[in-house]
Amino acid sequence: MTARAADRARYDRATAHLDAPVAIVDLEAFDANADDLIRRAGGKPVRVASKSVRCRALLERVLAKDGFAGIMSFTLAESLWLARSGFEDILLAYPSADRSGFAELAGDPKLAAAVTVMVDDVSQLDLIDSARGDGHEVVRVCLELDTSLKLLGGRVRVGALRSPLHSPAQVADVARAVARRPGFRLVGIMAYEGHIAGVGDSLAGRPFRSRAIRLMQATARRELVERRAAVVRAVRAVVPDLEFVNGGGTGSVQHTAAEDSVTEIAAGSGLYVPRLFDNYTSFDGRPAALFAQPVVRRPGVGVVTVLGGGYPASGAPGPDRLPVPYLPEGLRYDPQEGPGEVQTPLLGSPADDLLIGDKVWFRHAKAGELCERFDMLRLIEGDAVTATVPTYRGEGQTFL
Repeated sequence: MTARAADRARYDRATAHLDAPVAIVDLEAFDANADDLIRRAGGKPVRVASKSVRCRALLERVLAKDGFAGIMSFTLAESLWLARSGFEDILLAYPSADRSGFAELAGDPKLAAAVTVMVDDVSQLDLIDSARGDGHEVVRVCLELDTSLKLLGGRVRVGALRSPLHSPAQVADVARAVARRPGFRLVGIMAYEGHIAGVGDSLAGRPFRSRAIRLMQATARRELVERRAAVVRAVRAVVPDLEFVNGGGTGSVQHTAAEDSVTEIAAGSGLYVPRLFDNYTSFDGRPAALFAQPVVRRPGVGVVTVLGGGYPASGAPGPDRLPVPYLPEGLRYDPQEGPGEVQTPLLGSPADDLLIGDKVWFRHAKAGELCERFDMLRLIEGDAVTATVPTYRGEGQTFL
């Protein structure tokens, strides 16, 4: 029996009393992935990205490990909810235009002490000030550095379109604006190298493209190491008591942690290890989060149909944004239909061994987005469900 077949047997036994659709997290795999992130971080703390987890119980579990510290959140409303729930040290990774949220933040000393907001433009400070109302708490601020690689005098750009702050001088200018402005305190810098941390470099059947990606990433790392260090020096000249410099992501943990200028690493997807992380040479994680759909039809030889399953992930549309049939091994989508809103036909010889009501296990393309489809996660240890915990959705929280 292969390791995957053994996992399928465990998951089927553990959930035999549960009807599908059902979502699970294998705690042994989850904990092993967390330990691997800690190992790769080389002693620097890992800030867990909540958008890749979206479950308070699992955030608490990973933050209880030595080596993890703090949360990287994705909306201001989520940040405030987590802070009210008792979480501390929450870094909002994206700028916000949530005026009511900023009024709440500026009016509550506990929230203001726990949450740091992201800024890359002075006009964002204007928006926060306009939303304060009667709140006078000091707002903690982090500046985001654009990590994109620019070649040929800027005519070629590789990387996500995020912050407009690319050079040390640009970041230092905004740092001075924050430092001069009453009601704000600059505490950190964030730089997410998504073109390194979030792009697989070992694409099955595409050796030339894989080599091109590795070359690009090596070039981008060398450039960013020098520029990030220069940015940190420039900002520390303005704010000597800067608290943190955050960088990295699941796919670049060990590389980013090796930079002297970086004080902490961000990671989250590496806990669940969705299918987008199958194509990396930098680490080898264990799939921990899966969902099962029930077989409801047997249209013919080599075909079964499962209920639902059309859960595409965000990003540029393409086959890599679709969930992948994972267990039993050997199933594939009908190219004429793909995964559907209400039903999904699956092809392959394993279909002939599946009966009505059997479970087919899938892996989502991305990590936390799975939790927008399910209100609870069944936590599995060995071949038993040992706990059932709500997702954000299960707690009535749908932030985006």
